[in-house]
Amino acid sequence: MRIVPTVAAMQKLGLRWKRAGVKIGFVPTMGYLHDGHLSLVREARKRIGQNGVVVVSIYVNPTQFAPTEDLSEYPRDLKRDLQMCRAAGVDIVFTPSDAEIYPERQNPKSEIRNPQLFSTYVVEEKLSRVMEGLARPAHFRGVTTVVAKLFNLVLPDVAVFGQKDFQQAAIIRRMVTNLNFPVQIIVAPTRREPDGLAMSSRNKYLDTEQRAQAVILFHALLAAKRAVAKNAVPAARLKRDLAEFITAAPQARLDYVEFFDPETLQPVARVTRGAHLALAVYFGKTRLIDNDRL
Repeated sequence: MRIVPTVAAMQKLGLRWKRAGVKIGFVPTMGYLHDGHLSLVREARKRIGQNGVVVVSIYVNPTQFAPTEDLSEYPRDLKRDLQMCRAAGVDIVFTPSDAEIYPERQNPKSEIRNPQLFSTYVVEEKLSRVMEGLARPAHFRGVTTVVAKLFNLVLPDVAVFGQKDFQQAAIIRRMVTNLNFPVQIIVAPTRREPDGLAMSSRNKYLDTEQRAQAVILFHALLAAKRAVAKNAVPAARLKRDLAEFITAAPQARLDYVEFFDPETLQPVARVTRGAHLALAVYFGKTRLIDNDRL
């Protein structure tokens, strides 16, 4: 396994593999890896074969965090992450710094690069206006920008994302389609703990009581599936029922419950089988998300 810390070295490798016809599978992460991430690595390997190259990026992207969010507190453990990548058979781990990804943003007086402040972003204007986009207005602009940059550096044939971040994956797929990136987007199933809680790096923030209560998200998904198993249900009524169900957990503070079309992400008035449900819930300062197709 090779560790690549610079933009120049990563792009040079990507171009070399392209010229040689080597398939590239890519898993972008913010580190603090868990088995959910490793399942994406396994999916990437399956898609490109043993003769291909699997690249994992580990980069906590500052432009997708608002000033009030947990950028400085986001869990980091690069040594542990590298050990997990090595054990999972990753070929390349790309570990750039902020100065590598956003050089002008970090050093506007740089003599090496254009001294103008970083001012070019990639913005998706439809799918990003609901759910997470309403709760975190600048978030997806940061996500699409950094993913576009990573695609231009790694030059993957296949990039794998997790369903837990369903809206993010949908937006990236739309970006790839609209801007003609030559990469196939794969969305792999959410990996869960034995009690159903979706695996997430932010689960580390939960204390014992919060962790026990956080499984209410998974049970809310199951309750919604049962509710629409036989008949359509008005979305407003089911939202109200799920809100009451979730906030019965003493430390749960609901951000949103949304039922929507999985292709357009637009809300539906009546919830039927095949609709999608997304949840965002706070436990203390920790904000957890989950989703599933009903």
